[in-house]
Amino acid sequence: MGASPATPRVINVASVPHRSPFRYPGGKTWLVPYVRGWLRALPRRPHEFIEPFAGGAIVGLSALFEGLAQRLTLGEIDEDIASVWKTILSIQGERLALKIASFEFTPESVKWWLSQRPKTLFDRAFQTILKNRVQRGGIIAPGAGLFKRGENGRGLASRWYPQTLRRRIGTITEERHRIRFVAGDGMALIAENARRNDVAFFIDPPYTVAGRRLYAHSNVDHERLFRLVSRVKGDFLMSYDDCPAIRRLAAKHGLQTALVAMKNTHHSIMREALMGRDLSWLGEPLELGNDALFEDIKGNRGSGRQALNGSLECGQV
Repeated sequence: MGASPATPRVINVASVPHRSPFRYPGGKTWLVPYVRGWLRALPRRPHEFIEPFAGGAIVGLSALFEGLAQRLTLGEIDEDIASVWKTILSIQGERLALKIASFEFTPESVKWWLSQRPKTLFDRAFQTILKNRVQRGGIIAPGAGLFKRGENGRGLASRWYPQTLRRRIGTITEERHRIRFVAGDGMALIAENARRNDVAFFIDPPYTVAGRRLYAHSNVDHERLFRLVSRVKGDFLMSYDDCPAIRRLAAKHGLQTALVAMKNTHHSIMREALMGRDLSWLGEPLELGNDALFEDIKGNRGSGRQALNGSLECGQV
């Protein structure tokens, strides 16, 4: 099926509630209003929402907290990210929140923690949160550098918001009885639940090109993923960086594709591709409220089709 032009809305990431403790590279805060529209358009609300490539898990957390699913399952293969979710969802969650709130943040203390080889799951979780907050772009993969000037000249502490992190973690721990975490391969989690019709999947694999720089685990068999997803009984929504190779896979497996627009923290308009069996709900007005940050991009409507027909290739699929 053909792809549609970019939808005439831009979602500004600053206008969506931030529920995740991570500032995740490739995070999907901007996609939350679209996910609301998708889940509300389903004939029935899913019992369980599954995010097999969870990362910061903003989509899954939003679906759970906003009553769009009764339960949430998160999957993640990265051991550092997994240590955070395992800790938050255990009896150690409150302890982690307190550790963050009471941490004496100095360049020396940060560098000491980052130089350590964690001996416990708890220490690894705290170190991962720290990396995520002091390294450029929130990248925790090997080789990421530390902030220098940072936001508003605050340097290393630019994105260290201890009380905010404490509140976010506390909110998640209050709902941990409804959240399951599975460490491991996202495709295995999809396969495990493929025959269920009471679930909805949000599938956001690592970017096909930038993922090599952003994530420690970026290799995905995209052909196998599309084949697997096309057979699940529950509904699903996929998010991908737009490129011809991925669009060909979507067409091969009978999926609809649409470009959606977002405004990043640098106020640049960017586009990504959404894929699913039926994207007709994208044509309905989304409940985006009256926030001035939800802007029209009428002048960009034509560029979506042009981008879809571009000749740039992405990484090998």
